[in-house]
Order: sequence, then structure tokens, then C-alpha cells
Amino acid sequence: MPLIEGCKHYLEITVPLEEVLAETSRVVDTIAKKARLPGFRPGKVPQSLVRSRFAAEIKQDVLESIIPKAFQKQAAADHLNVVSTPNVTEMKFEPGDPLWFKAEFEVAPEFELGEYKGLKVVYKEPELTEAEITARIDTVREQKADYVNIDPRPSQSGDFAVVKLESLSGATPPVNEEEVQLELGHPDTFPPFSENLTGMTPGDVKVFEVVYPTEYGTDRLAGKTVTFRAELKTLRLKELPEFNDEFAQDLGDFKTADELKEAIRKSLFAEKESAAQTEAKGKLVDTLVAAHEFPVPEAYVERQVQNIVEQRIRQFASQGIDMSKMNMDWTKVREQHKEQAGKDVRASLLLDKIATAETIHATEDEIDKEVQRVARQEREVPAAVRRRLEKDGTLGKIANHYRTEKTLNLLFEHATKSPE
Repeated sequence: MPLIEGCKHYLEITVPLEEVLAETSRVVDTIAKKARLPGFRPGKVPQSLVRSRFAAEIKQDVLESIIPKAFQKQAAADHLNVVSTPNVTEMKFEPGDPLWFKAEFEVAPEFELGEYKGLKVVYKEPELTEAEITARIDTVREQKADYVNIDPRPSQSGDFAVVKLESLSGATPPVNEEEVQLELGHPDTFPPFSENLTGMTPGDVKVFEVVYPTEYGTDRLAGKTVTFRAELKTLRLKELPEFNDEFAQDLGDFKTADELKEAIRKSLFAEKESAAQTEAKGKLVDTLVAAHEFPVPEAYVERQVQNIVEQRIRQFASQGIDMSKMNMDWTKVREQHKEQAGKDVRASLLLDKIATAETIHATEDEIDKEVQRVARQEREVPAAVRRRLEKDGTLGKIANHYRTEKTLNLLFEHATKSPE
């Protein structure tokens, strides 16, 4: 298996003449059964005529049949872990001679695993302030807020304006909302709406223009000047519930506000701890990758680039951005992500090797727990969900996810941590 470069190698393979002749006869028989030529009944065309009239098709079918089998046979004999589709770069195929071809391909890299326990990483246990706990409590109260209609008066900052909103020009497709609620003066409300709706009294109608910046999140409005007609229907005020024992009891299995506050504290701390540990694990992986220099298959890198690009497309779609209207140079986009993809692939190979060394794997209970969760979410029978996930490969991805997470946990547990 001569080396070309990195993980790319090549094989020169000779297929004996008798195998070529046998496969050629088989292909000729198959074509003869389907051949339709004037003057001959179906399946009765002489083989000599079939060989001459369908020579190109016969040759193509023979090659497509023999080459993959011959390559797989040789790769197995040489114990090669081939990870890319072989590319035939040279070939000699003449009548009466054996078939000879040269195939280039990539194999999985072989490398020695260096030290992975005791790696140094910056990590500091997260701290939680009363202000953060209070802010989370306020968020919970916001979620349970009531909106109370108030007597007609001119609207002001802090009011919730219920508006009938339609675009008269500039928006494609047009905006036509029978009832939309906007908090006047709030950072999440686009300023021109707060400015134009402030001072209106329920029943008032106003026409105004809004100039949207080019980087505005909604594609149909970005960079456009839109004329709106707004009718103020109602004004509301937000009433937050008091944080007391009754509020805690309404939320769940809590007897007092103090119990709820403690649960919120634990939940918030767990979030901060998880985020801090995730960041530390990422740094550990970076350290691991930097300490192991070995070539990675281009096929793996290209696959990871594709994953990154598809993830970006999904993100754009979730933001309501129409990708068909974006003039994206995808060749350039792919090239920009190639370096990161290479690091991702190297990290994945290293984590896999560590998992193998440490005999880390997903348990049946862990996989079953995930299957049960998906079944509940989709309201399906667990057994049917398992069969579907196994068939489409998702079950294997679930197992790999658990394996990777356990390996990252091992790296973190054995790391030498310092606050700076």
C-alpha cells in the first residue's frame, strides 16, 4: 500500500483474465436477455451480435462489477481501513488481457495516543449572586404576569399597546396583523414603533414610515422603507404576581417561597456550572488536539465541512431567512470552515481513541432512556421509535453522543484545574 500523502494511498490491482472473461460472459448473457434488435425475437439475439452492438455497455458493466469487488478483496487482504471512495486514476483493459488498474483512496489515520490525564485547564467554580437569583425570580414572575386592560388614555412608555397593523407599501409579502401586542419603550420593540404609537388613544389610527436597517433580522423587511397603518385597539398594563408562598404553591410542589427560591438557586447554579465545565472541556480538547499532530482523511474533513454548512443553513432558516435570495459563495464558505473542520475531525478521532482505551461506552439503560424520551415527545410506542431510530442511524448517533460526553467528563475529572 504505497503512500501518496497524509492518509492518501494507492493500490495497483490485477484481475486475472479468467475472472474478466467469466464476468464478461455473465454481462453478455444479461444484456442478451433484454436486447431488442430488428429480425430477432427477444432473448434470441446471437451473443456475437450482442458483443459487437453493445460493446461499450458491456465494457462499462464489467468494469462497474469487477473493480469494486477486486478493490474490496485486496483491501481486506491487506487489512486496510478504507474511509473514502476509491478513485481509479489509471487502467489497462484490452481484449484478451487481464484487467489492471490503479486506485487512490484514504485510510483511517494511525497514531499513538499521548498523555490525556492531568491536562492543565483554567477553571473556576461559578459564583452566584443574590442579584442573579432575584433576576431569575423576576423572569418566573414575568412568565406568570397578567395583562390588564386600562381605561382609554394617551399611551405612554411602559404600556402594552394592542395594535391592528398593516403595511400599505414596501413589504413583500405585506404585513397584515389583526392584533399584535407591543411594549412601548422596551428594547425589544423596534424604536420607530414606540415613537409613533406613543401618545395615541385607543381608537386612533396613524400612518407612518419605518426605515429598516440592512442587517434587520427579518429578510422581507431588511433594508426597506415600509409604510404602516396602525390602529390602536387597547392599552394594557402588566401586573406581576407577588413572590410569596401562594405563588410558590401555584408553581408546583413547593410549600413556601423560600423553597421555590432555593430550587431556583440550585437550577441557576447548575446552569452556570454546566456552562463553565463545557467551556473548560472545550479548552481541554483544544490542548489535546494541539499535542497530537497527525494527518486526517480529506473525506472526513469534507464531511465535517458539510455538517457545518448544513448547520448554518438550518440556523438561517430558523431566523426566517430565505437562503434562495442570499447570494452566497458556497465554495468560499466551505473553504472558510475547512481549518475548523480539520480540528473537529482530529478531536473526534482523539476522543474515540481515548474512549476505546478507557472502555467507555453508552449503556443500554442510557439509550433506552433517550428512546423513551423521544417516544413521549412524539407520542409513539417506544418499540416502534427504537426500530425507526435504529433503521435511520439515529440510535448509533445517540450512543456516540453518550460515549463522547463520558469521555469529556473523564478528561475534566482528571484535569489539573486552576482559576487562572
